[in-house]
Amino acid sequence: MSAMMQPSGAPSRGGAPEAPNGPTALRIILGVKLRRLRQALDISREDAGRAIRGSHAKITRLERGQVGAKERDLRDLLTLYGIHDPEEREEFFDLARQANSPGWWYQYSDVLEDWFELHLGLEDAASLIRTYEVQFLPGLLQTEDYAHAVSRLGYPNTEPRKVARIVDLRMARQKLLHRSDPPHLWAVVDEAVVRRPFGGAEVMRAQLEHLLTIVRLPHVTLQVAPFEVTAAAAGTPVTLLRFADPDLPDKVYLEHLTNAVYLDKPGEIDQYTLIMDRLCAEAFSPRETVSFIEELLEELH
Repeated sequence: MSAMMQPSGAPSRGGAPEAPNGPTALRIILGVKLRRLRQALDISREDAGRAIRGSHAKITRLERGQVGAKERDLRDLLTLYGIHDPEEREEFFDLARQANSPGWWYQYSDVLEDWFELHLGLEDAASLIRTYEVQFLPGLLQTEDYAHAVSRLGYPNTEPRKVARIVDLRMARQKLLHRSDPPHLWAVVDEAVVRRPFGGAEVMRAQLEHLLTIVRLPHVTLQVAPFEVTAAAAGTPVTLLRFADPDLPDKVYLEHLTNAVYLDKPGEIDQYTLIMDRLCAEAFSPRETVSFIEELLEELH
C-alpha cells in the first residue's frame, strides 16, 4: 500500500500517538484478530459459521466489525480456533464487552443514520483524517450558523427541532479537534465551497473568520483548490482515515445523499490516496489558502 502523503507535522502510522479507541474501532480490531486466528488454521468462513449456528455471512460481518460479538459465539469461536488459555480468552471477552458499549454519539440516536454512525466511530479513533469537499465545508470545520444553513438545505422537509439536533451532533463531533490527543485534520475544499454564501453574507463572514482561527491549530491543515485544479475532477467528497493502531486498516469514506460506502482494500486506498495527493499538490498551499480567505473576507465587508 502506498503511504499517504503527509503535511508538515501530520502523524504517520508508526509515530502517531494512540488515539482512544471507541467501540467502533474496538469492534473492528476484534474482527481482525478473529479473522487472523481463523486464517492461521485454514478454517473456512462456512465452517466457522456452522460452529456458531450461523452462516459465512455472519462471520464476514463479525470479522469486518459490522456487528458486535455475542459472548456465546465468541466462546465457541475461540474454542474452534484453539484458544483455551483462560487469561487469553478473557482478553477477547473483555475486548468484546468494550466493543459492545455505546459510543458518545448514542445520545443522538434519534437523528443518527446507521450508515453515518460507523463514520463517527472511525473518525473518533483516527490519527489522520484527510477530506476533500466540493459543495460544503467539512462538518468538523463548520460554525453553528453555517451548519444550520446547510442542514436546512439537506433536510428541507424536516421539522426545526430535528435540524437543531443534527446541528448539535455536528458541533459535538468537533470536540475531537480540541482533546489532548487530537487527530490531524487535513482538508481540501473546492474554491466554490468558500465562495457560496450559505446562510447569507453575515453567516459566511463568520464562517471564514472561524476558518482563519481554527487553522492556527497545529493539527489542522486547510487548502483551497482553485477552479483551475484539474485533479478536482474526482467530483465527489472523499474522506480517508488512518489509524495509529496497526490492527485498524485505512478506510475510504464516500458519502452520498442517503447512504455511504466504506472501502478498505489496498487497491482502493491507493487509488483515492493518489487523487488526494494530486489535489494537495495542485491546490493553494496552507499559507496561500489563508491569504485567499482573507481576500474573500475583504470582499464580504
